[in-house]
Order: sequence, then C-alpha cells, then structure tokens
Amino acid sequence: MGILNVTPDSFSDGGRYLSAAAAVECGVAMADDGADVIDVGGESTRPGARRIPVDTELARVLPVVRDLSRRGLTVSIDTTRAVVADAAVRAGAALVNDVSGGLADPAMAEYIAAVGLPYIAMHWRAPSRTMAQHTFYRDVVADVVRELGARVEALVDAGVKPNRILLDPGLGFAKTTAHNWQLLGRLEELVALGHPVLVGASRKSFLGDLLGGRTPVPPAARDAATAAASALAAAAGAFCVRVHDVASSLDAVRVADAWTSASVPNHR
Repeated sequence: MGILNVTPDSFSDGGRYLSAAAAVECGVAMADDGADVIDVGGESTRPGARRIPVDTELARVLPVVRDLSRRGLTVSIDTTRAVVADAAVRAGAALVNDVSGGLADPAMAEYIAAVGLPYIAMHWRAPSRTMAQHTFYRDVVADVVRELGARVEALVDAGVKPNRILLDPGLGFAKTTAHNWQLLGRLEELVALGHPVLVGASRKSFLGDLLGGRTPVPPAARDAATAAASALAAAAGAFCVRVHDVASSLDAVRVADAWTSASVPNHR
C-alpha cells in the first residue's frame, strides 16, 4: 500500500502533493513501482494534529481518488469520517482505511456494513491531539489484541461481514517507542485474531529514534529501516505493509516471501 497524503502537515510528506496533479502523478509512480493499493488521505493524523473541516478533506481527496480510479488503480480512502468515505467510494475508492477503527464516527460501521467494501480498522484510543495521554498498557500486545478484538465484535454486530475486516496495530498511535517494537516483535499474536493484518511503520519516529540515538534521523532517511520492518512484518504474517517508498519495501517483502516459503530455486 502506497501512502499518498494530500495534506500540508503530514509528518513526512506534508505539502508535497497539495495539487491534484502532483498527487495523481505520485500515485501513478507508486503503482508503477509495484504498489497494489494507493491510500489517499486528506487529514493529517500525526501526533498533535487538529481536525480539519469536512469540506476541506473532501476537496483534497476527491479529485485524486477520482483520477487514480479512472486510470484503473486500486484506491483506498484514509479517513475517519463516514461522509468522506462515502464520497470517496462514489468517486471510485475500493476500500476504507480508518485509523479510528470506527470510534471517531459512530456512522462508519453502519456505512461499511451497507456498502460491503473491505475495511481497515486500526487500533486507536484517542484523537491525534490527545493520544499521547493514552499510552498506559498493562501488556501492550495483549491490550491491543483485546481492544481490536472488541472493535471486530462491534463492527460485526453492526452488520459488517467478518471477511471484510482488516486490522492494523496502530504503530505510533497512543504508543511509545518501546510499545511499537513490542507490537512488531509479537505480531503473530495479532495475526492469530484471524483477520488480515496491515502494518504501517513507514518513516515513523520510533525508527528515527533507533537510527539516530540522541539526534533522530529525519523521516526521508528512514526508508531502509522501513524496508527492514516491512520484511520482518511480512515474515511474521502481515498481509500488507503501508509505505512511502514502495520500491524498497517491495524488494524487502519479496525477499521475506522467498525466505519463508523456500521458493528460491537452487542454481548450483
């Protein structure tokens, strides 16, 4: 999954794709590099981010979703609002990626049940502005598994088909650096819930902290570390990785697949 943020303030690429033309060009390039899905988002969810008006979000994403879809690309809409999801689906989006797992908008579960598209539910405890206040866990992996399991039950109770639900552990969302590594190191416990798992580690601050120590490396210098995380996540059973630099992570995932399936032919 290629990340396409049409926002001025996303942590890594904010402001780069504000025009629809630039965003579409980027989406096409990511597809050419091997992305199966282009994930279009119009509202930053970086730590501390504040909400934007719904009309602003719609104006940012709809032209991009429409153009990419018309070009035959598979597009997901990254939003927590049912009204934005609906408009994007009408414009051609094929799945919905909701970082709140349906908690930010009570109408989302009913909408997903009605439309029947794949839905990515991320682990979420609070909006970006206050999520740093919600990082207490007894056991972060067990707690995330339990809380995501509860979201699955709520979605199914609302009419969403279980086979349409994908899960995301929410790296960086109400998580400390240590929490992120624990979730990655025990990813199989989330996979065991029985739903496809998406991992979004790309360029996040816990990678920058690892690489830079007291002076974290900037987001754009974290792609090699992202590729390593992508490979390890794939080997642990992740269904999909969500990344900024598609080519490097695709190579890494191919290595992980060959390694775990022993599919590399013997050329001796």
